[in-house]
Amino acid sequence: MAPTNPFDLTGRAALVTGGNGGIGLGMVLGLAAAGADVVIAGRDRAKNAEALAAVESLGRGRAAAIEADLAGEAACHALVREAAARFGRLDVLIHNAGITKRVMPEQLALADWNAVLHTNLTAALLLAQAAYPEFLKAGRGKIVTIGSMMSIFGAPYAAAYAASKGGIVQLTRSLATAWAKDNIQCNAILPGWIDTALTRGAREQVEGLNERVLARTPAGRWGRPQDLAGLAVFLSAPASDFVTGTAIPVDGGYSVS
Repeated sequence: MAPTNPFDLTGRAALVTGGNGGIGLGMVLGLAAAGADVVIAGRDRAKNAEALAAVESLGRGRAAAIEADLAGEAACHALVREAAARFGRLDVLIHNAGITKRVMPEQLALADWNAVLHTNLTAALLLAQAAYPEFLKAGRGKIVTIGSMMSIFGAPYAAAYAASKGGIVQLTRSLATAWAKDNIQCNAILPGWIDTALTRGAREQVEGLNERVLARTPAGRWGRPQDLAGLAVFLSAPASDFVTGTAIPVDGGYSVS
């Protein structure tokens, strides 16, 4: 019998929050190319439609888009239920949706702190809780959370964002140890400086950021959303069935230079 491709996602269904642009879309396209059925969740209906068209153009697997806001517990649970219903199962959850507030900590409003922590960190827990019964039904599951270089380093203008991204790594490790017995693997990806709408805004607001990033990154460039695709596929596929509780940088060497 021919060996099974450990990176084949045919017959597996994935939900990707914030999957309609940036690194989220890069991962969605990678999963779809590997054969997965993918549910794209995002707040912007027009961007959802564009992302859906991009996936469908690949001619692999099935795709659906859900207009969703992760504003509270009920919304997170409803999203997972709807995603699982689209393709009759859920095998992979990637929580990529995230926001930031670029201000110095002494100027950070409590409302902004709470909003960033909820979207980036609390929603990850709520989505995982909602996905857990679906994974039990499938007999397996993969959770991939999205951290950041701010999971490792500090930044004076990103207190809330950095706190959420440090927390996401520890949450992922906790889920990994809790649910390993259920054949559920939980891992975090730590993107480096990736060229997206979010980081373009940072380059406009933070003087000298572009030059500092290029000077420190051994690869000599900013990352591209498609640079996240390979790791997203690996962490969603049978190839990573004995990999759990990790936090893997995708940063062109930035964090080790």
